[in-house]
Amino acid sequence: MPISRTYAAALLGVEGHVVEIEADLGKGLPRLHLLGLPDASLHESKDRVRAAVVNSGFPWPKEKIVLALSPATLRKTGSGFDLALACAVLGAGDVLPQAALDGTVLLGELALDGRLRAVRGVLPCLLAARDAGMRRAVVPEAVLAEAALVEGIEVHGAGRLADVLSFLQGACALRRPEPPVDDVAPDPPDLADVVGQDDARHAIEIAAAGGHHVLLVGPPGTGKTMLAQRFVGLLPRLTSQESLALAAIRSVAGRLPAGGVLSTVPPFVAPHHSSSMAALLGGGSGIARPGAVSLAHLGVLFLDEAPEWGASLLDSLRTPLEEGEVRLARADGTVQYPARFQLVLAANPCPCAPAHDRDCVCPSLVRRRYLGRLSGPLLDRVDLRARMFPVTALAATGHAEDTATVRARVLAARGAAAERWGALGFRTNAEVPGPVLRTRFALPRSAVRPLDAGLRSGQLTARGADRALRVAWTLADLAGRDRPDEDLVETALFFRDRRAA
Repeated sequence: MPISRTYAAALLGVEGHVVEIEADLGKGLPRLHLLGLPDASLHESKDRVRAAVVNSGFPWPKEKIVLALSPATLRKTGSGFDLALACAVLGAGDVLPQAALDGTVLLGELALDGRLRAVRGVLPCLLAARDAGMRRAVVPEAVLAEAALVEGIEVHGAGRLADVLSFLQGACALRRPEPPVDDVAPDPPDLADVVGQDDARHAIEIAAAGGHHVLLVGPPGTGKTMLAQRFVGLLPRLTSQESLALAAIRSVAGRLPAGGVLSTVPPFVAPHHSSSMAALLGGGSGIARPGAVSLAHLGVLFLDEAPEWGASLLDSLRTPLEEGEVRLARADGTVQYPARFQLVLAANPCPCAPAHDRDCVCPSLVRRRYLGRLSGPLLDRVDLRARMFPVTALAATGHAEDTATVRARVLAARGAAAERWGALGFRTNAEVPGPVLRTRFALPRSAVRPLDAGLRSGQLTARGADRALRVAWTLADLAGRDRPDEDLVETALFFRDRRAA
């Protein structure tokens, strides 16, 4: 009997890999052999597939069945191979023509009665299938809207195995996706809602304009969380390519909203301080899933009550902050997830956290220990630190700038930075390496005099000096200047002052 071939897709991180499934029927005791590094859930598919085929009214071959998944060195995980395995077996049994299986990627989990169930990661799987030259795909109806986000491949949705088999035999048509709809996500809350806090508002504007990280310290009720929630409203909307990259991460994590809409609003992710390392960075059994740092990719990661987080959790953010990605090693393999986010930390000044500092009952040692939970290496990567004070009057509510006004300045500053760094492959000041700032775009000695003084006194590290330079360039962009001067460098150092924390 000729060998039948079908195609599925395996996930490794946010990257899909097309998997060729070969089915061979031969002499021997009736038994199904599965080859190609399958995990436990894929091994269990043998019984699911057989029951689904029989309960759908199709004969199960009474010969020895060998199913080989290639490439054999790639670990295959999950139940998304069920549909392709069933079609491979039926193709080897002359139920399905090989011509209908060629160029078709089949994704979905099978129920015992033949129903087709949704699986995670359909979006990156279909991106890989399209890039590999597949011409069409069959997916569960529940994820048809998600599959439709991939252009350049013909997508069909099915509810049952019997429908897929009839489609491949040319006896019926499957459901096609609806035309994509525009993103109707509501705009983030308005910055005008925040009362007072001029320094903190300025710090948020600088952070949005340059892609910097920020720490907000103040008593409860001063607006730290409100400012953080309004941060994403200042950021530029995501491009179609960025939206697709974010959707791929959410698809792998099982967090992609239903409806097949690509969100253009940068994500805002705010995990609780009781979160585990796996929830923050990513993890789980088998191939690690993305965590909060990856779900916040191209957006904002907000850690409220930062001193309440475990020291190991906070320090684990240092590598993603520097490299823009997180690497997770597990027994089944090492995966990389993008994690280029802006970090916003919020903290009370002390454990008792009264509305006014004059009412604090914490000894000075306790106050130092409390904020000391934020390690020096982590704070060295936070470019801006702003102190927030209790609100003493509500009369100024109507005079605060709204999001649209501030966002216009932010977008103008980002445009100036992109024009300056575009030839080097950078879009924001925060992405520019220190050597580039110190050589090709070196400032006059008079302008960097405050940085030299900070380095000599030990108040600045070399990393801190580079980050202060980036903030100074952002301040220059906001002010409409070609380059920063000594005053702007001193302003950048003011926002790095540890006493602001």
